[in-house]
Amino acid sequence: MGTWLIYALLSAATAALVAIFGKIGLKDVDANSATAVRAVIMALFLLGVVVVQGKAAQLGAVFSQKKAMSFIVLSGVSGALSWLFYFLALKGGKVSQVGPIDKLSVVLAVILAFLFLGERISWINALGVAMIAGGAILVALK
Repeated sequence: MGTWLIYALLSAATAALVAIFGKIGLKDVDANSATAVRAVIMALFLLGVVVVQGKAAQLGAVFSQKKAMSFIVLSGVSGALSWLFYFLALKGGKVSQVGPIDKLSVVLAVILAFLFLGERISWINALGVAMIAGGAILVALK
């Protein structure tokens, strides 16, 4: 098993906890304000990780590369918008519906990777992506 798969599974597990903790935390607070607080906590935590890893000096290299920085900024804005919409959805919806619909991002990412990055997928992978889309639609139905 590759390390990428271990990290992907850990990502899925911790993302599930985001939904559960987020839903509980949003009970009596504004979703956008909660998202802002969450973002600050994430930034501080991740800066701590970089410092503990001894990689703080590499932050300058990120800032100095204009193309990389442009796309990192776009990724950050996209991520922030995603979380704003996610917390708004969690505020009004069930985790059991919001979570799977959010995972349509997998389907969209595969399509965008094909269109803009030239990535190809096998028929079996395409079938899996189609099943993700179908499952998300089924979950959305009442």
